[in-house]
Amino acid sequence: MAKKGLKREYVWLQCTETGDLNYRTTVNVQGGFPKITLKKYSPRLRKRTVHKLKRKA
Repeated sequence: MAKKGLKREYVWLQCTETGDLNYRTTVNVQGGFPKITLKKYSPRLRKRTVHKLKRKA
């Protein structure tokens, strides 16, 4: 059961080079939407690329 008061939201990690949505994770949005960039593996390019957060509407 989820704890009361936690404001977590599902977001996608989008590759900046191909635009693919490769990973899904949760972030804490209580203090505002964070600006995070991570280096993750892109299966299409077969190398690590920069991924940014994207809200799935």
